[in-house]
Parts: sequence; C-alpha cells; structure tokens
Amino acid sequence: MSIIIFFIILLVLVLVHEAGHFFAAKYFGIRVDEFGFGFPPKIFGWKKGETEYSLNLLPIGGFVKIFGENPDPENVSGPDATRSFVNKPKWQQAIVLVAGVFSNFLLAWVLFSVGYMSGLPTRVGDTIAGHTLADVNVTIISVAENSPAKNAGLKSGDKILALTSGADTAGEITIESVKSFILSHGDKAIDIKYSRGLTGATAYTTLTPKRALESSDPVIGISMDTIGVAKLPFFSAIIEGMKVTTRVTKETTVGLYMLIKNALIGQGSLDGVTGPVGLVGIVGDASSFGFYYLLSFTAMISINLGVINLIPFPALDGGRLFFLLIEKIKGSAINQKFFNYANLIGFGLLILFMLIVTYRDIINLM
Repeated sequence: MSIIIFFIILLVLVLVHEAGHFFAAKYFGIRVDEFGFGFPPKIFGWKKGETEYSLNLLPIGGFVKIFGENPDPENVSGPDATRSFVNKPKWQQAIVLVAGVFSNFLLAWVLFSVGYMSGLPTRVGDTIAGHTLADVNVTIISVAENSPAKNAGLKSGDKILALTSGADTAGEITIESVKSFILSHGDKAIDIKYSRGLTGATAYTTLTPKRALESSDPVIGISMDTIGVAKLPFFSAIIEGMKVTTRVTKETTVGLYMLIKNALIGQGSLDGVTGPVGLVGIVGDASSFGFYYLLSFTAMISINLGVINLIPFPALDGGRLFFLLIEKIKGSAINQKFFNYANLIGFGLLILFMLIVTYRDIINLM
C-alpha cells in the first residue's frame, strides 16, 4: 500500500510541476513536443494535438520537452522558429522556467490549507494562536526495530489510551505518565489499549519492557508526542497554510544550503538525504497518522522539489535561469554546444546521484 501511495504522490507532484512549465509555454505560444511522466526508456505514449504524452520506465521524475529549450539550428532559425523557446523574450523564458517551481509552492499552500480546513494532526507545542486542539492524545511517532513495541504490533500513529499491569493502572495518559509506568513495571507484562487509523478502532496488545544493558532503564522502543487535531475556518486555514508554506520553504532552503556548504568543505554526508525507496517507508509512516497528515507531508515534498529545482545547477530550472541571466548580462546567447553539453552532463550527474541515494536506501532496508 505504501508503494501505491508513494507513486500517487509522485505522479501528482510531477504533473503539477511540469504542468506549470506546460501551461506557461502554451500561454506564450511556445510549442510543447512532449509531456512525460518518468524518464526514458518510454513504455508507451499518445499524441493529442502537437504534444505527445508519455509514460516512461524510470519513475523518478518527469519532463516537458519544450521546442527550443535546447538550442539547435532547427529551433533557432527553422520554419517554426517563431514558436521556439530560445527566440522568445528573456522575461517570457524566465516565467516558463519558474512556473514549475511556482506550481509546487502553490500546491503546498493548497494542501496545507485543505489540511487545516479538514483537521490536521498537530503537536501540542505548535498550537495555533486563537484556536485549541481537539482529540488530543499521546501518539506513537516511531517504533524501533526488534523492540517489544514492534513485536507487539504497535505502529506509528497509534494513540495510547490506557496502560495496565496486573492490578496497577496508569492514571491520566501523558508522555510522563507512560514513561513512569514503564519504568516502574520494567520486568512485568504491560497491557496497552490503543486506537488506530481513521476509524479509531480500539485494540489491545501485551508486551514486556526490556533493558539494553543490565544497568539501563527498561524501554519498549517507541518515541511519543502529544498530538491533537487543528481544524480552522476557511480564511484562517488559508492564512495559516500560507504561513506554514513560507516557514517550511525557509527551513528547506537553509537545510539545503547547509548540505551543499558542508559538501563543499568536505564535511558532507548523505545521511539526511532520502531517495524514492526511502520515501516509500516515510510515506507509510505519514499515512498512518491519517489522510490529512499525508496531505501535509505531500506539501512538504512539493516544497522540497521546488527549492531543489531552483539550485543553479545544469539541467535544473535554476541552472537554466542562471544561463539566462548570463545571456542577459552579456547581451548575446551562450554557445549552443556548450549549453547543451552542460545540461546533458548535469542531467547525467543528477541521475547518478539519484542512483547512489537509492542504493543507500536499499542497503539501509536490508
């Protein structure tokens, strides 16, 4: 199920991003030759009007093939040159390039806003001014592998409702009371009442805490947070959605800057980078908190996609914008061969990087 959800999210994000380029190009009268999901080799395609729509084998992105985006004699001075991207004014080219990223940020805003309108899981510490959280519960955030909790069937998103051990019962369920109850019943079986999923169905399980070392405290292998549901009126949701989009965009930009900076000074690490395989697991965890939490997670991925695409690296939108700026400053076009080779090499490096990250994700799962 996680794989299916992941591919649906990927499809939506790719379609939204590439649709931004597509509609902007069409608006300015630029010919669009292909709209593709995934990267070649092509599985199948169909043509509508002048544009071919294709489904490709490598589901790690998508593309819009815009006539004249990679200059050559045909699109520079050929019979259809007036509809070529390269022959349009620089400001129109810039709008076409930025349109994909703009679409990602717009999608994030919409998803966050819809989440708040419908009821978005929110930690108590992030309570929105003027609004209180409903259905507040101690919720399991993650479950460690090979832990008592994992073996007992507990999952991320489960809400802890009650704890008992023999005749002892935990009082009001808080993070502190759960920890205290586990510590005081470290060598005994503990019955846990919890609810799961959108229906909130109640279930029970039994586990016995264990110690990593003889002298260490007993644990069951979970991390917890106090989470409720934030549901806002329409206009408040729109405003809060914009605030969250702005904050996440800023945090993502700073995080990406630090990642690149550390890489350039030889202190880089891929530990915080996740590829498609790793995202499948994360999507599964996000979906366990409910549909609207999954919406907000999708919004965050959309923002990440937008920020990454603005990096001034060949083959990315930011790289093409950088070349466009150079052309504007120097008053003439960049050498066609250099431009095309730079983008080809950049694309190859991006694919190689994605393969490396995917390999690491697979190794971590084994």
